[in-house]
This record gives sequence, structure tokens and C-alpha cells, in this order.
Amino acid sequence: MAETLFDRVAIIGIGLVGSSLARVIRRDNPRTHIAACARSAETLDAVRRLQIADETTDDPAAAVKNADLVVLATPLSAYAELAVRIAPALKPGAIVTDVGSVKEAAIRDIAPALPPGVDFVPGHPVAGTEHSGPEAGFAEMFADRWCILTPPPDTAPEAVAKVTALWRLAKMKVVTMPAEHHDRVLAVTSHLPHLIAYTIVGTATELGQDLQSEVVAYSAGGFRDFTRIAASDPVMWRDIFLANSEAVLELLQRFSEDLTALQRAIRRGDGDTLHDWFTRTRAIRRSIIEAKQA
Repeated sequence: MAETLFDRVAIIGIGLVGSSLARVIRRDNPRTHIAACARSAETLDAVRRLQIADETTDDPAAAVKNADLVVLATPLSAYAELAVRIAPALKPGAIVTDVGSVKEAAIRDIAPALPPGVDFVPGHPVAGTEHSGPEAGFAEMFADRWCILTPPPDTAPEAVAKVTALWRLAKMKVVTMPAEHHDRVLAVTSHLPHLIAYTIVGTATELGQDLQSEVVAYSAGGFRDFTRIAASDPVMWRDIFLANSEAVLELLQRFSEDLTALQRAIRRGDGDTLHDWFTRTRAIRRSIIEAKQA
């Protein structure tokens, strides 16, 4: 059994990521008291049935009372209101963190509301599935994946160390970087691919009914992968694209230019350009496999 990192943890939002983290704490720090907060009575019923928290509530302020660590695991659009609601109930010395995919927005919406003596350590465990809800969580989801922390310069090193230890408990590899850099990196590795997946699957829904049924029946691996990505939580991804719009739009413009170049090569029968492009991109897949992120 690992050393207990926090006596009391409050998890606000107990979906896929929040419930998976609760399972990690249950597994490795069983003496930690976990308070789970969600708006939905159905979600809270599931948490009680799964026994992944010691108490449940729909009141964020009640959940964070006496908590050593508060984890915000809700959609990004809820951050600003939640920060205002929990601020008066936070005890001095508490640490607040989050699991959102856009860190500049998290800092903008959360940090100003927190009282003195409370540290904010923005975090992003880069792990997940297309499923949602507390039943979808599992402790092993984080293993061997990266967790990116983006603490503001004035964050206490001790707070960063404790949040780092939590994600290492989940068997994650932890790195810190500036929030702006994180958002640009994730725009490439996560946000733009999701936007492309939503677009391709959306295009398929606009086809004639007879062709739609054949697309479903004869789906090859590529389209199946796109449908898996496009099945992700629509609220979460709506918030991500709105919160990281600048980086996503910049990359989308570059993608559009590259797509136009490929269109031109296909139209002209330029096999050499296509072969060179596919050879370069194939090497990226090999690098991902070698990094054990496949």
C-alpha cells in the first residue's frame, strides 16, 4: 500500500476520468476519504452502487469542505461557476487541480476565484476512451500515459509535487510545461484529430440512405477508428474547441492547405508527391509505437 497522499479528496464531476481517479485512490490509498459531486442523481446513485466514494453530494461547496485536494473533472464550461461556488468553502492549504484539455482556459476561469493560501495546479491526464459516466471508469486507464501539469509561476512547489505524486500513483508519466505550449501541442495531437473525425463521420450521415447502410456494413478499420473518436462526449468536445479556438483554427488552416496540396497531387496523377507524403507520415506511427503510446 502506497503512502497516503491526502486525507480527504473531493472529486467534482465523477464521469470517466473522475471515477477512474477515484478507483486509483481506492486501490492505492484506501484510507483517503473521497467525496464525489455530480449534478445528476443518476450519476450519484451509480457512484454509491460502485462504492467508489465515501460520500456523495450535488453541492460542490459541501463536497470540498475540509478537502486537502479538490479535483475538477467537469466540462470546461462549468469551471468558472464551480470555482466561485467552492472558493468560500476551501480550507487554507488546500490544493485545487483539474483534468481539462485546455489549460489557459482553466487558469483564466479558476485561478482568480481561489482564496489566498489555496494553490491551483492545472493538470491534464492524457488518457481516456470514447465512453462516459462512472461505470466507464477503470483504474488502469492512466497507466503508462502522460499527465501534463501547467502550474502558474507562483504555485508552491510542494503543491506541484503532491499532484505529481497522485498521477504517478496512477502509473502516469508526469511532465510540466507552460499552459500556452500545452494548448498548442494538444491542438495537434488531440483536438484537430477529433475535429476531423467528427467531420468525416458527419459527412457519412449526409449520404443517401442506401449508401449510409453500406458504409456501416462495410466499415474498414479507418472509418471504424473515426467513429470511435467521434463517439466521445459531445459536451466536453464542444467546450474544448471553444476554449482552444485560436490554436485549433491556426492548425485547421495549415491542415486545409496540406489537404489542398494532396487534392492537387491526386488530380494531376502526381504519384511521387503522394508516396513521399505517405512515407513521411508513416514514420510518425513508428515513433508513436516506439514511445509505447500506441
